[in-house]
Amino acid sequence: MSIAGSYTNAVKAAEKHSCTALQIFTKNQRQWRAKPITPEQALSFKAEAKMAGIRSIVAHATYLINLASPKPVIFEKSLATFIEELRRSELLGASHLVFHPGSHLGRGEKVGIRHVAEAMRTAIEETKGLKVKLTIEITAGQGTNLGYRFEHIAELIEAVGHEDRLAVCFDTCHAFAAGYDIRSAKSYERTMRIFDEIIGLKWLQVFHLNDSKGELGSRIDRHIHLGHGKIGREGFWLIMQDERFIDVPKIIETPKDDDWDARNLSLLRSFWHEKFGG
Repeated sequence: MSIAGSYTNAVKAAEKHSCTALQIFTKNQRQWRAKPITPEQALSFKAEAKMAGIRSIVAHATYLINLASPKPVIFEKSLATFIEELRRSELLGASHLVFHPGSHLGRGEKVGIRHVAEAMRTAIEETKGLKVKLTIEITAGQGTNLGYRFEHIAELIEAVGHEDRLAVCFDTCHAFAAGYDIRSAKSYERTMRIFDEIIGLKWLQVFHLNDSKGELGSRIDRHIHLGHGKIGREGFWLIMQDERFIDVPKIIETPKDDDWDARNLSLLRSFWHEKFGG
């Protein structure tokens, strides 16, 4: 939900849809700079979220950050902004800061992953005492983006250490575009088994539930409304009925068209109620 006008506006929008999980940007996602968050803003946001029944607050890092950049000026700005985003997320009571690993821009995946891991270690050292988790998002793999293979994420987790500060966000559109099929019970279980073998399901602590305009393995990052893309309804039905993920926050990042937030959420809730009721 948008924080335009006030952080509490995001809470009000989430409350309107009876949400128990909320994702926000802590600042304008298209700009490097941001006004500091005042103690009053932070307290008001957290109090409003608690009263609204929001159990999980997730922050998403600005899209400008590229921790794999070979350009020193961009890398330094990215690292500084990432550290600041972690601090802002903590102030707002977010449990996770979701971020894209970045793009190696031709240096190669191994070099890029090593660079990202070094940046993550630095960020953790600079934010000692914070609880917010650096949450690596699976990407679609467009261009030279890292994170489209489970192996990339496993390498980052191993290289960074600090297990108490790390997590993974499973974006359904991204994973599908990267070649991980979840359209049927068989393919879904296979994908989750591979995830568990390579990364470990304990790390999967946030879902982004988005359908995909692109085909399986297309590496095209184009979100669309649930059940209206190449994944289809069953993939989301399988996730919502999976007891392993009952307490994992699930965020929709679908287009803000008309009443589509309500329709997408209603679909997901109907899948959940089929099995868990209440």
